[in-house]
Amino acid sequence: VVSTQSTGDFSNYKMTSQTVKLYADDASEERGENARLSSFMGAISITDLIKTTLGPKGMDKILVSMQNPEETLVTNDGATILKSIHVDNPAAKVLIEISKTQDEEIGDGTTSVCVLAGEILRESEKLISQKIHPQTIISGLKEATLIATHALEKSSIEKTIHKPEDWKNTLTRIALTTLSSKILGHSDKTFFANLAVDAVMRLKGSSNLQAIHIIKKLGGTLHDSFLDEGFILEKKIGVGQPKKLIRPKILLANTAMDTDKIKIFGARVRVSTTSELAAIEEAERNRMIEKCNKILQHGCNCFINRQLIYNLPEQFFSDNGVMAIEHADFEGIERLALVLGAEIVSTFDTVETHKLGTCEVVEEILLGEEKAIKFSGVPLGEACTIVLRGSSQHLLEEAERSLHDALCVLVNTVKCPKIVLGAGCAEMLMAKAVESAANEVMGKKSLVYLAYANALRMIPTIIADNAGFDSAELISQLKTLHNTTPNYGINILSGQPADINKLEIYECLRAKKHVVASSSEAAQMILRSDTILKAAPRKRENDRKLQ
Repeated sequence: VVSTQSTGDFSNYKMTSQTVKLYADDASEERGENARLSSFMGAISITDLIKTTLGPKGMDKILVSMQNPEETLVTNDGATILKSIHVDNPAAKVLIEISKTQDEEIGDGTTSVCVLAGEILRESEKLISQKIHPQTIISGLKEATLIATHALEKSSIEKTIHKPEDWKNTLTRIALTTLSSKILGHSDKTFFANLAVDAVMRLKGSSNLQAIHIIKKLGGTLHDSFLDEGFILEKKIGVGQPKKLIRPKILLANTAMDTDKIKIFGARVRVSTTSELAAIEEAERNRMIEKCNKILQHGCNCFINRQLIYNLPEQFFSDNGVMAIEHADFEGIERLALVLGAEIVSTFDTVETHKLGTCEVVEEILLGEEKAIKFSGVPLGEACTIVLRGSSQHLLEEAERSLHDALCVLVNTVKCPKIVLGAGCAEMLMAKAVESAANEVMGKKSLVYLAYANALRMIPTIIADNAGFDSAELISQLKTLHNTTPNYGINILSGQPADINKLEIYECLRAKKHVVASSSEAAQMILRSDTILKAAPRKRENDRKLQ
């Protein structure tokens, strides 16, 4: 380290043993092999944690909250597990992020994308130990991913929407494949697959999942779940108000319906007599009555507010024969605005600019043992509500996640009506294509191609292992069969190779492509990093005072 001793013109330099302090006291730095090893260990550890949940025979995880030990979560959904755990390793965080992205973009494949990225890194670690430079590995991974994606697209089957029966059967088979690894697949996956397909078919080609509302009601069994046309809101109608309206005019609002108090923090009003207090209360009452009159001037006979409606306005609406629904949460009011064709308003001075919603019938119904409000014949004809029943809250939450994944995959299939074969067939096919390309590549890149093919084959290997089958024997048989017929995969019921086309185990092409692309990009990002810098933690106020 070079230090300067001033002679006036800084012309003389002298070597000393003094070190320059570059980082804060508690900051840390890892470089080169140590940083790369740390990244590999973090990513592979996350992969090993989650890979047992992959496939139809995957196991569940029990997650216990740190703040509230009584709050537990039972799930095998990859994104849910990864979002719930807190990790310190940067590479592990990258895998968690790609799993979240897969969940938001596609809805399914959250475990597969994380596992595939981890297996690519496991194979890359072996290559680095053979003194192959990371940039060579990254370059080979890019080319191998393109070859795999091309082979996947070439093997895809395009379905037409113009044949309703065939199209519905295809969607049902895709829903069955998606639900087979979920909790709903263990009860009656055919029932829930039909439920999801009916809901998506109602969208008539639209990808707006906001039109499908899912309600969880404790009680009964999962088989008691049903699909209801229209929109169901889990709220109650005010006391003494009409319980049913035909072709109502509905005003949606987000406004305070309590008495207009002085809402300035720390403000106080001092009065000397009770008559002055009564005058203030009367003024507040008159302002609320004036606000209610402005609402009625809109010509509505059904008023839905996101906030609470207090006694005075509720009594006013009852006297005027208006149905008032309070405390419709933000999500509920947004969905209502969508399906009823209305706008959410906050002020009521300009009557002509506000758009009212309508439907055929709004009425109070009994849902399980609780009351709810049903909007039938809404302008957004594709709107529907799925009511899930179950014996426990954990079961209902996992059922909702499973059904949401199935709906997302079906919507993506509608966007891109191309399908590929599941049950590990697509991965074996891509691995075969990459392996064949490796024979035509000279140099170290051929080793990268073979490593990528091995990582792809790990997906069916893990599926077989989780089902308790001999994965080495199965994968060996599949490799031989794929030399002649590229339609073979794992029959998870018999534990033998089978023609997946005959079994009709289909997956969405778009979801599979996203898994391949995201996992490869994540692995390349981690491989490209050679230094990990951790900032010093922010000191608390008490620690600063002690110093």
